[in-house]
Amino acid sequence: MRVRSRFTVSGMLALTLFAAACSAPPSQDSGDSNEGGTVVVARSGDIDNLDPHLATAFQTIEALELVYDTLFELDPDLVVQPGLAESWEYSEDGMTLTIVLREGVTFHDGDTFDSADVKASIERILDEATGAVVRTNLLSIAEVQTPDEQTVVLELSEPDGTLPSALTSTNTAMVSEAAVEAGTVDNEPNGTGPFVFDDWRQGEVLSLTANEDYWGDGPFVDGVEIRVVPEESSILAGMRADEFQMGILGDPAVVDQVGDDLTVERTPELGYFPFFLNSERAPLDKVEARQAIACAIDRQQLIDAAAFGEGEPTGPLATPYDTGVFDGLPCDETDPELARELLADAGVPDGFTIETIVIQGENDAAINVAQSIQSQLAEIGINLELVPLETNVYVDRWLAADFDSALSQNGSSVDPQITYAKYFTSTGNFQNVAKFTSPELDQLFADGKASTDPDERIQIYGDIGRILLEGSPWVWLYSGYKYQVLQPELTDFVPMPTGSLKSLRQVHLGS
Repeated sequence: MRVRSRFTVSGMLALTLFAAACSAPPSQDSGDSNEGGTVVVARSGDIDNLDPHLATAFQTIEALELVYDTLFELDPDLVVQPGLAESWEYSEDGMTLTIVLREGVTFHDGDTFDSADVKASIERILDEATGAVVRTNLLSIAEVQTPDEQTVVLELSEPDGTLPSALTSTNTAMVSEAAVEAGTVDNEPNGTGPFVFDDWRQGEVLSLTANEDYWGDGPFVDGVEIRVVPEESSILAGMRADEFQMGILGDPAVVDQVGDDLTVERTPELGYFPFFLNSERAPLDKVEARQAIACAIDRQQLIDAAAFGEGEPTGPLATPYDTGVFDGLPCDETDPELARELLADAGVPDGFTIETIVIQGENDAAINVAQSIQSQLAEIGINLELVPLETNVYVDRWLAADFDSALSQNGSSVDPQITYAKYFTSTGNFQNVAKFTSPELDQLFADGKASTDPDERIQIYGDIGRILLEGSPWVWLYSGYKYQVLQPELTDFVPMPTGSLKSLRQVHLGS
């Protein structure tokens, strides 16, 4: 097995906050590559919808970002770069963000992309009726003005330096004004991206064809097929049989079986594994019960058992914002005795039973993690009843907070404001899922959003992290790695800590 390991996420986050960084070089030499051919990608989970503003599952986001573009993009070092926005500038008081758009960009249906489409896209995201995933991250936008076809002026209700980063998300994809007006965004994909939606056979395959009029470099292949192969061992078997050019894996046990004829891209991921707790359901409505769970879980043992040691324990924040993974809250290290005392303080000295919904079909590691937690918590009298669910069913129940506890990987951002404000503020569109808000958190998030001083922001988010650890609405477990297995003929693929597949627009298939 040829393994290429990438930079650490913490290092890239530090670069993003404090300095500009250069893009990583292409992962392979494309000197002998030819244009054309279809890249076949195998992964264990299917997409669950076609609306980029509503997508929450990783596989959905990573597929739709091939169809849609955003105003800004992240490079492999997680530094914000131009996308559909050619340039941008804040006013001196920080209350206006002016964006100049690229010229010559068209949607897949042939319509020209211009400022009216940006206005329609942002206003759709801000409309509560849409239910957009990242609405919270754009709430500082009070008005979208379009002085001409190539210029967008965002009038802000408060200074917000996070907007360029927020607008890199596929959840902020630019859709056409016509599609918004016709109400077809959720069933007729029509983006400006490198690939055009062709066909989706649910549970089987998503087919995309090359956008011959793409504004950027590429694509250099005829299309992309994303095939659903539920078992990761079957993905590896298909890679060995040369049925796929790329396999997306999440289980380190399967990755460990990859032979020397294939290449594994191993990248520290920006996402993380949390154990979601519903603090409105007894006995989890008692902070001591939640703290008991946090103190009873041995994260390193979990990583060793469930992820073959492939991961690092994590708290809510990544470098440079963390001031200590756990910082003594609610306990310095795994402490079963303290956990039992906390159970007694919560009025459940003999423990309790809760249901845990677990995603399957997105990351095989989730079941392994759930079983490890189940075993550890049993030692202090907490019984987890594990309920594996397919992605679409899990997402629906998670969004409705229809669970005692839940386990799946969660996406993250280079900025903790973007990662957590949607969960832990009273106006957050996912606050119903997290069920943990307070005036103090609202104020801290508002302060972090307004500040442009790196040291001040580190202090603010450090305070937020300590509140989250003490309240334990979730138990933060670990961050692992993204794995893409590549055939030798697939060249110029650049992996991202976000799991993005966007560099498929620049890949070549060799003969």
